[in-house]
Amino acid sequence: MLPEFRNEPFTDFSKPENRAAMEAAIEKVHGELGKRYPIVIDGEHILEGDTFKSYNPARKDEVIGEFTKGTKEMALRAVDVAHERFEEWRKVDPNERARYLIRAAAILRRRKFEFAAWQVVEVSKNWAEADGDVAEAIDFLEFYGREMMRISEPQPVVPYPGEENELYYVPLGVSVVIPPWNFPGAIMIGMTTAAVVTGNTVILKPASTAPTVAWKFFEILEEIMLPAGVVNFLPGPGSAIGDTIVDHPKTRLIAFTGSKEIGLRISNRAAQVNDGQIWIKRTILEMGGKDFILVDETADIEAAADGIVAAAYGFQGQKCSACSRAIIHESIYDELVAKVVERSKKIKVGEPDHMASGMGAVIDQWAYENILGYIETGKKENRLVLGGNKAGDGGWFI
Repeated sequence: MLPEFRNEPFTDFSKPENRAAMEAAIEKVHGELGKRYPIVIDGEHILEGDTFKSYNPARKDEVIGEFTKGTKEMALRAVDVAHERFEEWRKVDPNERARYLIRAAAILRRRKFEFAAWQVVEVSKNWAEADGDVAEAIDFLEFYGREMMRISEPQPVVPYPGEENELYYVPLGVSVVIPPWNFPGAIMIGMTTAAVVTGNTVILKPASTAPTVAWKFFEILEEIMLPAGVVNFLPGPGSAIGDTIVDHPKTRLIAFTGSKEIGLRISNRAAQVNDGQIWIKRTILEMGGKDFILVDETADIEAAADGIVAAAYGFQGQKCSACSRAIIHESIYDELVAKVVERSKKIKVGEPDHMASGMGAVIDQWAYENILGYIETGKKENRLVLGGNKAGDGGWFI
């Protein structure tokens, strides 16, 4: 009997032992940079073929890892393998599938500092953001495992006189999982294991700017001895393999988090019924947002300023939940803007290897140039009150 679900606590970095553990983990990760990583299909590690590299945004020439680049042929094989393995995996007792997730959570918890350190280095999250991502990933594993145990039992339906009705959930089939780079642990792990625990097989195409974090979790799946072919690791650019795995008639479900442009493309292509397809594909598409904070004249000004700064600049604002706009009542506008500026001045921009860094680099050159472009637009349309400049040449700092 599993204990009741509890959210994974965040690490208290005010404690010297936790700071030391995180520093050691970051040092360990730096000692492992530049390794070569494979594609994995049906348990076979494939190193042959072209490669691409992942880079440290804070040290833009530092290679995090080099990965085999997926091809159309590999994608076709991955779908075929996942389809074959589905016939076996769907029959595995749901409680056994759930226990795989619980074991993975235990390993991830033991390696919490290491997984946070990989995010510090590969996507430039500060310590608190990286730690929170790993805690959320552990929560997904623990919660999904327990929920699978619950929903594996017959579910109640509306009673009808003279009938005995029960509802059972059934696995769908091959699931394509395309996670984002901004939550390379939590969302990637959540999307992947939700499909796995419900009896589906997976083709995991990690974000090309954060494949190493995904690989490290795949290592955990191998450690818990998840059967080969249940999750197939297929890194590579979406332009090379995305349409192939989305369009394939044996693909049953596509789970995607990313841009509106790509999400709508997936929605459109998944709606087409291709030769040999015997079902309507399902899609789970999360395409971001432009969130705002609304502050009226009755609000606590100090709390509002704290909230705006935390939401706007956490992980450099690279979240769908980030505060992109603040809508402020005119009677408190000047006072609140001044407090936001005051707090923003205290944020230290720099390499997130160091705990004191509040903001790391943005993810890559495209983001860097895009953000600077929007800042220039803002200068023309309104008044810049703070920042807006390049912050050094070593990384993508703003």
